[in-house]
Amino acid sequence: MENKKQATIRLKNLAIGYKAKNNTKVVASGLCTEINSGELTCLLGANGVGKSTLLRTLSAFQPKLEGAIYIMDREIETYSDKELSRTIGVVLTEKCDVRNMTARELIGMGRSPYTGFWGTLRGEDREIVERSIALVKIENLADRMVHTLSDGERQKVMIAKALAQQTPVIFLDEPTAFLDFPSKVEIMQLLHQLTRETGKTIFLSTHDLELALQIADKIWLMDRQHGITIGTPEDLALEGHLSGFFARKGIVFDMETGLFRVENQYSSQVQLVGHGQKYAMARKALQRNGILANRNVVSDICVETGNLATPGFGICRDGKVVIEAKTIEELLEQLKVLF
Repeated sequence: MENKKQATIRLKNLAIGYKAKNNTKVVASGLCTEINSGELTCLLGANGVGKSTLLRTLSAFQPKLEGAIYIMDREIETYSDKELSRTIGVVLTEKCDVRNMTARELIGMGRSPYTGFWGTLRGEDREIVERSIALVKIENLADRMVHTLSDGERQKVMIAKALAQQTPVIFLDEPTAFLDFPSKVEIMQLLHQLTRETGKTIFLSTHDLELALQIADKIWLMDRQHGITIGTPEDLALEGHLSGFFARKGIVFDMETGLFRVENQYSSQVQLVGHGQKYAMARKALQRNGILANRNVVSDICVETGNLATPGFGICRDGKVVIEAKTIEELLEQLKVLF
């Protein structure tokens, strides 16, 4: 069952940056927005734009320059350290290098805001630890020594530790930084699922652009020229913010797929008709080989892909199939002859 979304974090005219002896460096200013519970929010931007500064400021590791940060309708400066530790959980980029400790024991350290100086876990604390382990689905890792875990497994343990802290807000700094692609996908899907199951506010910075566009509920685009632009991935795409924000030589935003791709130089074009995987794969291969191909192209040559249930590909002229190709490789060879 989905949790009702509420604004757990509100920013009012927030300015972030650094104060030095003789000057102040402002990274971003005039930030007025909200972060909701039950949503996965991803912060995207180029290196050096200030993502870490924003994350540190929101998590109270660094003082703001101006404005206000409200967490659970309370200004962040009014929280004591103990209260903050029960309100904000933080998972950092650095690898957790822990020895002589099991995953369950490390997760148990998430209970430290509640256990006092000696950190002794009571029955309720142990139950919370076990629930956190179950939420992340790492029961098989709980008794393993932390130093024997893979990077992906270790990141799951750190997420479970943050869950055991029982905070309404969790910030993550580049949680997929050291992971291979399958592990990146798994971690991002896990975080998205946790927002739905727990109703927590989960906010993370990431360089994994494609994953964020596919999995995040909200995207924060951060750059020096425009500050921060916020919206769903789909709204940002339709409004042109994604294509403008990530415009780089050789990279374009593909509105048909909703993802970025390498820009190709086209020497010819064909109309492409079909749907599903075969259409997508044929389009990808044709455009990689310098042939502009989509449904909207006007050309006397048309390629019909059909679907996975229909064999091969048809190359048409004047509405009639003139050449048939069994594979995409064969399709490319036949089109080379025509062009």
